[in-house]
Amino acid sequence: MIFRGLRLAPLVVAACAALMPQARGQVVDAPAAATVRALCDAIMASMKEGPSLTFAARKELLNPEIRRDLDLAFMTRIVVGPAWRGFPTSDRESLEDAFSDFSVATYAERFKSYSGERFEVDPSPTAQPSGDCIVHTKLFTGGPNPTPVQLDYLLRKIDDQWRIIDIYLNGTISEMAARRSEYSAVLREGGAPALVALLRKKAIELGG
Repeated sequence: MIFRGLRLAPLVVAACAALMPQARGQVVDAPAAATVRALCDAIMASMKEGPSLTFAARKELLNPEIRRDLDLAFMTRIVVGPAWRGFPTSDRESLEDAFSDFSVATYAERFKSYSGERFEVDPSPTAQPSGDCIVHTKLFTGGPNPTPVQLDYLLRKIDDQWRIIDIYLNGTISEMAARRSEYSAVLREGGAPALVALLRKKAIELGG
């Protein structure tokens, strides 16, 4: 079952939920959907090859696509929150590096086996009033009665490239909001060094 690999629990904490923007504008250009499709293709490759690959090999496989498709620098700032403005450059760089490595490790651990799963990516992204857009996808479980999991990707155009800045489970639950809530106490009590240490510890633990 794909749900064992996805580890969706951290994303469904009600206190961390954030509603997706409801206003829908015109359809935006297809390259936004192409970004999400490229990520989904890389995930499927990891799943299909997963049993024959080590955790390190899955990280190596996924690393280039994840860093290309996700704006990990921006996502780091979002999960850190207002405290980001008070950190020196060295702490910011350490946080971005740790969060990026943790993100790649998370994908490598989540998507490590295959039993007939498949992605459907809506080719028509939906524009948002902010100028961002949403690409709607569904991940179907394997088996005779596939169950769809809705995963909506929020993208922003940066230097003529659409990059993912958040992922919403079931159309409403923000992964970045969940992460921010999870890390807030660590930042409050130990600052940037404590969060860097936690992220690096989690990345190692994901590798078993």
